[in-house]
Amino acid sequence: MYAIIRTGGKQYRVGLGDVLRVERLPGEVGDDVALNDVLLVAAGGEFQVGQPVIDGASVTGQILRQGKAKKILVFKKKRRKNYRRLRGHRQPYTALHIKEIQL
Repeated sequence: MYAIIRTGGKQYRVGLGDVLRVERLPGEVGDDVALNDVLLVAAGGEFQVGQPVIDGASVTGQILRQGKAKKILVFKKKRRKNYRRLRGHRQPYTALHIKEIQL
């Protein structure tokens, strides 16, 4: 059994027991989070597809970690103009453990 959910402007395929990183969600480590934007649920050979979401369906996950991803460097340059800018960015994320998929 798996589901396709939408959170943080992205879509993820999740199954029971999966651990995934999503855009930062509010909450503390150990809290349960309900993700209600369920786009598709597959159980066995049958599929339920939402238009755009399935009413009453939710995916429950537990927050394992709140952290920041590795630093990426953003470098801008214009040749022959002595223009150089270097910026770093670390995207915050939430690591979730999927506990339950409900219809």
